[in-house]
Amino acid sequence: MRLTMFWDRMKQQFGDGYAESVAKDYVLAELGGRTIDRALAEGESPKRVWQAVVATFDVPQTLH
Repeated sequence: MRLTMFWDRMKQQFGDGYAESVAKDYVLAELGGRTIDRALAEGESPKRVWQAVVATFDVPQTLH
């Protein structure tokens, strides 16, 4: 998964403004207690980060 696809899915799930807030502020256990932004900055693949988002939030099947 490319980073652009990751952000497209984040915006579809949370909306344009809230997606960035979730990425910056929400700590995910599936990412080792890191935020989405931090995990991506530390080299975690967008696919792996998206899998953590799916595991944490009620993401519609169409976005899996």
